[in-house]
Parts: sequence; C-alpha cells; structure tokens
Amino acid sequence: MVSEIIKELVEKWDSEIKEDEVGIPFFSNPDYQVNDFSKEKFIKILPVTGENKIAFIDGSNTEIAMAPNFSIQFNRVYFNIFKNNSRVMPTIQNKIEFFSLTHATLKRNEIHYDTYIYPIQKDLSEFLPDEEDVSFNSFDRSVMVGTLRADISRVSSIARRFAEWSICNYVVEELDSGDVIVMDGSLQTAFTNESKYFRRAFNGANSKGVFFTGLSKTSALYTSTGLSLIGAASYMARKFGIEGAWYYPVAESLSPTHEAKIFLVKLHPNAERIFRFEIHRDQAKNMDEKEISHVIGMLAANASDIVFPGYPYGLIEAHSQAKIRESEKRIYQTRLFSEISKIPGRWEKFLRHFRAEDAHQILDLIVR
Repeated sequence: MVSEIIKELVEKWDSEIKEDEVGIPFFSNPDYQVNDFSKEKFIKILPVTGENKIAFIDGSNTEIAMAPNFSIQFNRVYFNIFKNNSRVMPTIQNKIEFFSLTHATLKRNEIHYDTYIYPIQKDLSEFLPDEEDVSFNSFDRSVMVGTLRADISRVSSIARRFAEWSICNYVVEELDSGDVIVMDGSLQTAFTNESKYFRRAFNGANSKGVFFTGLSKTSALYTSTGLSLIGAASYMARKFGIEGAWYYPVAESLSPTHEAKIFLVKLHPNAERIFRFEIHRDQAKNMDEKEISHVIGMLAANASDIVFPGYPYGLIEAHSQAKIRESEKRIYQTRLFSEISKIPGRWEKFLRHFRAEDAHQILDLIVR
C-alpha cells in the first residue's frame, strides 16, 4: 500500500516539474531588474592569477540556556584569507567570541527583548554590535514569524548576525585595493538596525577598494513558472551546451534592504551544485565584465577542493572553525550551571523558569 502511494506521489511530482516551461527568474518584489535566460548570458569562468587576496567570513551561535523569558547564547565569528589559493596568516586575531543574554522586560505595556553582550576578547569589543541595536520590541515586524510574537531565541541570535557585518571593518585592515570579502550568505538585510552594520561594513571595504560580496549555501529563488531557479539554470546551461565553470547574471536589486547584483555560479567543471553569488550593487555598477569575471574567477580558483568541488575551500574552513560543537556547548552549560549553584538560594529561582520549557526534552528522553 505504501509503495503504491509513494509511486503515485513520485508520478505527480514528476508531472509538476515542467522543465520545458522554464520561464524567467521570478522576484515578487518589483525592485528587481531581471535577466531572462539566453545563451549569451552564461559566461565562462576563466582561470585567474595575481596578487589579490580573498577573505571569507562565517559565524555561528548556540543556545546554552533558555526559558520563555530569557536566552543565553555563545557566539563565534571567524575569518580566513587566501592568495593564489594559499592561506595568508593574518596579523590580527581571526576569531571573535562572545556570550549574549537576552531577557524579556515590560516597557510601555509591551514585551521587549533586551540583549546584553559579553565579549571574551575585551580588546575586540569595538567590533561587536551595540547592545541597544540588538534589543527589540517583541512585535517588531522584522523579527516576528507571521503574526506571532518574536521568539526570544531568534532575537538572541541576531547579535551574531550583526557581528558578522561588524567584523568586516576588522578584516579589511588586512586587505588592499582589488581584494575581495566573501560573506557566508546573502547581502540582504532583514532586521531592524541591520542596515546600519551592513552599510558600515560596505563603506569600510569600499573605501579601500575591496570588493564586497556574499555566497549563499542555499537559494529559495524561483522562475516565473514555479521551478527552482538553480534547477532551471542548470537545465538551461545543459540545453545551451554550456560546459565547464560559468556564471550567469540573474538580476540587480534596487531595494534599499538588498543592495546587490545577483549571479548564479558554477565554480568548477565537476561541480554538482550551483550557488547564488552577490556583489554589492554600487560596486557592480562600476565594474566592467572583465572585473566581474576576475572577482568570480578568484572565487572559482578557491573552489577546487576534491572534497566539495565547486564550493570555496575558504568557506568550508570558515564554517568548520566557526562551528560550535556540541561538546563546547556542554562545557559552557556546565560552567553556567556551576556558577548559578555558587549563589545561595538561586538555583531554584532559575529552575522555575527552565521548567516552563523543558517538557519536550523530557518527552524526548522517554520516547526513544
């Protein structure tokens, strides 16, 4: 019975993916100027050499304690630098770590989430966001999910996101004109106050002639016929006989919250995946095709690792170094709970709030 249902499901799925009706890239926001699919738009990526450097930035965070009224997270932001596919050791610390505490307070008869930041490297605190910028009304539309009050854990994680933009002003000290910064993810901003950190990061890079870019691991873009844009581009490249590594300019955003020219890139001839790559809109406007090809070529030169051909090794390493392991999380949890236990009479106070959220954890332990 199940096999028949799955067969029926697959047949329906197959009938819904109409690759002969590709359409054009689709953005529901009218602030995007879109390029249709044409053979001429698929541009071959050529090998590049030179003395320019490329820096990759990534970050992560993990929640070490939470209840409906507070969230404590450990955050890490990391960067690396490569030149001609070889690592360049920075003269500055390339990892910034901090704790954040977000708690709920009542202000003007509304619930607000105030965030406090505790940097581990005190001398690097200037490269972390200001506390007032990561505190939000719980009904701030930029942090809500649908019509629901913002989740405190989600708000607590915003500090790490802002820190990734903020660290750019630190990384750029190691870079020169013609070098490239690659953020892990899109150049789109989503949260209240985020544009402040984004623009500060871009202005710092632009003032030194450093190209400001981002590469996304995933993409939820569509075509006008409902196909995945990534899948449609891959299909069209094969249809047009485009071989090897290539890039395709998808669109230019005119939105104030997304200052980018958007590309799809296949960074290695043997790559199985295509990625979304963005260059800051203001810089892209002043770049000719040769300069754009050079920047994307630098990215492709870093994407030949045998483990994941087509994905920059710099981002693989940045992800690995930024990732917070479960073992680290447990160490910080142990230290946190140990500190609570040192304060007479306080353990029960904290436990009352933990108990408001731990039913799922108990069920997971019971049902294995």
